[in-house]
Amino acid sequence: MRTFDIGETDFLLDGKPFRVLAGALHYFRVHPDLWRDRIRKARQMGLNTIETYVAWNAHSPKQGVFHTEAGLDLGRFLDIAAEEGMFAFVRPGPYICAEWDNGGLPAWLFDGGATEIRRNNERYLDAVTGYYEALAPILVPRQISEGGPIILVQVENEYGAYGSDKEYLTALTGLTRKIGITVPLTTVDQPTGDMLGAGSLPTLHKTASFGSRPLERLATLREHQPTGPLMCAEFWNGWFDHWGGHHHTTSAQDAAANLDLLLSAGASVNIYMFHGGTNFGFTNGANDKGTYSPTITSYDYDAPLDESGQPTAKYWALRETIGRYAELPPLDPPSPPTSVSVQDVRFERSLPLWDVLDLLGEPVTHDHLPSTDELGHYSGFAVYSAQTPKAGVLSFAEIRDRAQVFAGRRGIGVLSRDHGEKMIAVPGAVDILVEDLGRVNYGPRIGEPKGLIGPSTLDGDPLENWTVRPLDLDRIAALTGKLRHSDLITADTVAGPLFAYATFDATDTDQDLFLDTTGWTKGVAWVNGFCLGRYWARGPQRTLYVPAPVLRPDGNEIVVFELHAAQATVRLLDRPNLGHTES
Repeated sequence: MRTFDIGETDFLLDGKPFRVLAGALHYFRVHPDLWRDRIRKARQMGLNTIETYVAWNAHSPKQGVFHTEAGLDLGRFLDIAAEEGMFAFVRPGPYICAEWDNGGLPAWLFDGGATEIRRNNERYLDAVTGYYEALAPILVPRQISEGGPIILVQVENEYGAYGSDKEYLTALTGLTRKIGITVPLTTVDQPTGDMLGAGSLPTLHKTASFGSRPLERLATLREHQPTGPLMCAEFWNGWFDHWGGHHHTTSAQDAAANLDLLLSAGASVNIYMFHGGTNFGFTNGANDKGTYSPTITSYDYDAPLDESGQPTAKYWALRETIGRYAELPPLDPPSPPTSVSVQDVRFERSLPLWDVLDLLGEPVTHDHLPSTDELGHYSGFAVYSAQTPKAGVLSFAEIRDRAQVFAGRRGIGVLSRDHGEKMIAVPGAVDILVEDLGRVNYGPRIGEPKGLIGPSTLDGDPLENWTVRPLDLDRIAALTGKLRHSDLITADTVAGPLFAYATFDATDTDQDLFLDTTGWTKGVAWVNGFCLGRYWARGPQRTLYVPAPVLRPDGNEIVVFELHAAQATVRLLDRPNLGHTES
């Protein structure tokens, strides 16, 4: 039986000193057919461990269900890591942040009003218990003591930046042990006295998160933990982007120099991110530190492996650095160069949103203004309709997060949360297309309901009768079937909100593609029923990543839900465009 322990100065693998050289790779942000490729490239960079969060809300989008198929097959992901000779460091939260929708917490946790999260709260811990029990059959038999790859499990996530409830941390630790986890348990916090003190327990091994000044940060960590191995469990070598911001990059040379200092001090490391991947579908999170800022679809993170899994200059710089402290495995022989010709295709057919509403959901009438959470609809879009008795100023308490207002199905304006817009002049009855742009993943606004937030008034008088139709965009197969026989597009532009349809052949189904969104305004795109995610003209992202496993040789189908207006052309590229860069 193999063992992994925390020693006086080192991690101990089978009783011998061992340095954890980990890289963050979130299985839920990578197409499952590409897991092995990404893990193998981590090993070839010199890493020995794969770290992943577990996204509770991805596995459990509705209360009482726990999905583990396809891209959520965490067990298969860990098995591939083991097959590739890698250990695993698992961080199940329950809160993960990760720029992921709601920080990984299921929206249904908050049904019936806000509950105390990340606290020693009975209702919350009962839900966490069910989550941990669902994880147990996946994690417990894959621990190193059972012949599996898992050597470390983290409790909570940067808790010292949120709270200091020691009873909560004690309860989480107890739950983790109760389900059968026996490997060492860790916490992670930014290396300040307050956060390290608030975010851990004496029975949990403290690690730190930082991206610069490693010797100073490790010294602070050592002050608060006199014995045991030093570890940076999140070595930030890049950063994430928000819509309307710039694309962040960091210097490969600086990242390598800081990693060199960290390793020279004898510390273990987890490179965050080794490979960021993509916020496919509606999975991106958002920040709200005074202004609501949703995260873009790409989670490229300026990581050593880019969004499509290609090594960058940072990959080679970090590999060279790691090679000074560990033996590097041989690289796979380079693949023969491939090229994919740029393709321009036209949208062939389209359907206005208004013509397919019955296909996408059923309307529900209320005598008050409900949030979409109240309807059990936790992401994407909904259409609100009000039979206003007269022209006037329609007002709401808050917009979450973007509302297009239509009168007679003609657009009359947009209300945006990030602009603080809450009211609009209307001529009478209105339909309002509301988009949830991503739930806040950090801070006190985690768990807030989405949709139109009341009270709603017309010229100051209560407006209480509303019909709401949640749009189920998982019905994309039925929608695509109807699009195949819809009206032909003859103009050079299309006006939304509408669904547009195009087809193309792939010259090489082993080659990733990038859908160029230049010339489109805002919306969501699918290829062969796989949701690539959101696009938005405000940038910085100008392409959507199309993983090669999604493609077929011929008859590939693109569906775009354009909210405003777009050119009636589709361009497929062989490289990404994530916008201008700043260091």
